[in-house]
Amino acid sequence: MTEKLATLRDKAGVRWTALLLLALAMFCSYIFMDILSPIKDLMQSTRGWDSTAFGTMQGAETFLNVFVFFLIFAGIILDKMGVRFTAILSGAVMLIGGIIKFYAVSQSFVGSGLETWFTNHLNYIPGFDELGVSPFYGERWTVQLADGSTDVIRASVFDSATMKFIGVDTYAMPASAKLAAIGFMIFGCGVEMAGITVSRGIVKWFKGRETALAMGSEMALARLGVATCMIFSPFFAKLGGSVDVSRSVAFGVVLLCIALMMFIVYFFMDKKLDAQTGEAEEKDDPFKISDLGKILSSGGFWLVALLCVLYYSAIFPFQKYAVNMLQCNLSLTEADAASFWGGPAVTIIQYIVMLVVAVCSFTSNFSKNKVAKIVLMCVAAVALVIYCWMGYNRGTAETIFAVFPLLAVAITPILGNYVDHKGKAASMLLFGSLLLIICHLAFAFVLPMFSNSPVGGVIVAYATILVLGASFSLVPAALWPSVPKLVDEKIIGSAYAVIFWIQNIGLWLFPLVIGKVLDKTNPQITEAIKNAKLASQEAVASGVLTKEQAAEQLNQTIEKLSVSYNYTWPLIVFASLGAAALLIGIILKAVDKKKHLGLEEGTIK
Repeated sequence: MTEKLATLRDKAGVRWTALLLLALAMFCSYIFMDILSPIKDLMQSTRGWDSTAFGTMQGAETFLNVFVFFLIFAGIILDKMGVRFTAILSGAVMLIGGIIKFYAVSQSFVGSGLETWFTNHLNYIPGFDELGVSPFYGERWTVQLADGSTDVIRASVFDSATMKFIGVDTYAMPASAKLAAIGFMIFGCGVEMAGITVSRGIVKWFKGRETALAMGSEMALARLGVATCMIFSPFFAKLGGSVDVSRSVAFGVVLLCIALMMFIVYFFMDKKLDAQTGEAEEKDDPFKISDLGKILSSGGFWLVALLCVLYYSAIFPFQKYAVNMLQCNLSLTEADAASFWGGPAVTIIQYIVMLVVAVCSFTSNFSKNKVAKIVLMCVAAVALVIYCWMGYNRGTAETIFAVFPLLAVAITPILGNYVDHKGKAASMLLFGSLLLIICHLAFAFVLPMFSNSPVGGVIVAYATILVLGASFSLVPAALWPSVPKLVDEKIIGSAYAVIFWIQNIGLWLFPLVIGKVLDKTNPQITEAIKNAKLASQEAVASGVLTKEQAAEQLNQTIEKLSVSYNYTWPLIVFASLGAAALLIGIILKAVDKKKHLGLEEGTIK
């Protein structure tokens, strides 16, 4: 054995195994991240979460990262304590948050003393509420003031002497959504810490080698978590013919246990690598505030960070509403539960077909045999057509949107390999942003034109989703390998933490914004839901219906209304974010050309 192959890092099989462990952990965390996204309609009908409540809960994932600066502390922990410790810590934090969220949506929480406490508390949080950034909200009333003007106030500050009650503007956030938001906050701390840790771990194991390819491959596998979530979350929620949303979250919690185990195995591999190289896991130099100054003084870093927050704000929040958007824009007839297409077996079969697409397309990137490469690509293409056909026959929006990451899995390694050898990262960022704009505008204006055409609508939806997946490959494959070119290696953990923190501002804000936009631009649905709730309460009070009968009737009404939203304005918001990202990309490319940041150069030295 030569000196060059003396460490685990120098052995291709071992370093790619280390990457696989990290990618599998992120795969599991991505599933949990969107575990409720494909069942938004069920959360509305069974737990009373309207779009504002759903969006507020989804945005809570990043609340602590943004407003308590946890991500900055995570970067400091990573730089000080190293990849191993931070990986285990992030896995444990994710699991704790996942368990809390599971309890919040479980039947055990309904009617409990804890539910009563959350109903009566956290409706007003001093400071955060005034700033408009509170992760919870209480009931809001529309009132008329003494001077004749109207205002919207918290119900708790109503003064009958100076105000006249007109009506309810916003109902209080459901107790289950509040506790789920707290669990999601804790999970969000862990998953974002895991994200920067995995990025740092890849840089450590692939330094001077195929870094962009490794990052692209990790992202490709992690993105499969989105498809897995879309397929299995509704499957578990409706398993056995009865609806129970907590089963979906329980599935996610099990996967978070697996993610923690992956990090534990990685711990021992990484420890052995350090023993071979003599590298210290802890940093010799303590973290200094001046380190942040070095990061923030880089103009190139700020442009990359801004592009990151704009681009990801148009992707991840969209994922949380995408299934409901398709339900509202497609003429879908869900297969009968007694038929093959409506039964549980088809879910497993379709997932296997999806894995064939992913494995064959991904593996084809690494095949050196030209014939084998073509065969793998052909098998992947045929399997993709079969997968789409199965999704159409099942007639559910979640199985259609599940195709989203499949093209990304196929081309992300190609793009990463290209960035390693040829560069052109800034150009890829531009093209990815352009595709993003086109896709969201297509969802907003083209897809509704086919709302009465079952076949045409599904074809347009599949094509647009696949192109959006391609955009999702272009930007991350070019973005993350560019960060080490902009900051010193010793503070790269903090650099990733800062850029993730900036990204998290968008990931907190836009699920909430889209939820509010959705309710405000669909007032007839919001009003109909309010009236249905009042009618249900009156029917129970008058003895016309039992509480159970009224709840079932209300759920059926809300379920019908939840697939009637007009998504034009939310999609215009997403397209606008893409346009802003495109503008930043143009500026970034000009700065790179002027200052020679190296973004258009390859990463392999």
